[in-house]
Amino acid sequence: MAAGSVIQYSGHKCFRHRLVLSVLSGKPVKIHGIRSEDKNPGLRDFEVSLLRLLERITNGTVIEISVTGTAILLKPGIIAGGPLVHDCPLSRSVGYFLEPVIMLAPFAKRPIQLTLRGITADDNDLSADLIRTVTLPHLQLFGISDGLELRIKKRGAPPGGGGEVQFLCPIVKQVKTLNFVEPGKIKRIRGISHAVRVNPQFSNRMIEAARSILNRYIPDIYLHSDVYKGEESGKSPGYALSLLAESTTSVLFCSEATSKPGVAPEDIALQATRALLSEISKGGCVDQKHQSLVILLMVLGSEDVGRCRMSQPTPRTIQLLRDIRDSFGTYFKISPADPTKPDSSDLLYSCYGTGYVNANRDLA
Repeated sequence: MAAGSVIQYSGHKCFRHRLVLSVLSGKPVKIHGIRSEDKNPGLRDFEVSLLRLLERITNGTVIEISVTGTAILLKPGIIAGGPLVHDCPLSRSVGYFLEPVIMLAPFAKRPIQLTLRGITADDNDLSADLIRTVTLPHLQLFGISDGLELRIKKRGAPPGGGGEVQFLCPIVKQVKTLNFVEPGKIKRIRGISHAVRVNPQFSNRMIEAARSILNRYIPDIYLHSDVYKGEESGKSPGYALSLLAESTTSVLFCSEATSKPGVAPEDIALQATRALLSEISKGGCVDQKHQSLVILLMVLGSEDVGRCRMSQPTPRTIQLLRDIRDSFGTYFKISPADPTKPDSSDLLYSCYGTGYVNANRDLA
């Protein structure tokens, strides 16, 4: 809902992508009614931390927060980039902060070198492993590849954290138009099982349990056991399993599960494995965790029609499509991907790119 030139929203949901859209489109955004009915109203510590991070990545951004913390106004500046270090609160993992940064980083003035400290894997957000192995390859579809990497220096399990990741991203003038409609067949499954400050055998137990299910479907499975010791293993004990399946056309599906008190490593592995099979069964060329990233980059593509085959939109994706209409005025056409197969739930998302050009970058 635009009032004058300021786009207005209500509620705390979709907080991150609304801030990202505001910075990319250059339109100020006002979000009010943030948990106003809650016992503990207003912004949470991780949301305030994200606003601080945005303020440091950009130059000239003005953020006003109301006294009660239930309303904010963001007037965006330019995306500056450069080397930064940020300490994330222990209420959310580094994935919560990396997702919006990944959407902004290619359009910065200087290449971003961001070091984040905190929890590297939890149940709410994408873990550092999945961002490295799945999210970053999605950026390569849009021509963002040279010098793009995520290094996991230290792991940090909840609740103590102590992990550290370094994100490096190049800058681009413009992103390519996406045309990704062939899902292909699954050809290989890869995974990373890690255990910190617990018996290293836990990692092998998760691998065995995951293999017991996956071996029924495909022979090319490689699950890597990643055990960090000493200083690099963070402050709390924990273990997790991240899985990804790759198809013949480089489609990536992913899933993960992290340790919970009193749950055996085998059960964690089965949970991750079933989640992966469920994600593959939904079909499409992009899994549900990455729909919003791909849709946003399609909108920013060159002035041509971008097409991508995906599964049913999640509630978060539906809201993002509405917010993109407010910020960029771009509409998506969503049609059945295969009208000849009535039982297929895949959809074809197509839009006309805005031809977004990175005006911030330093001209060499």
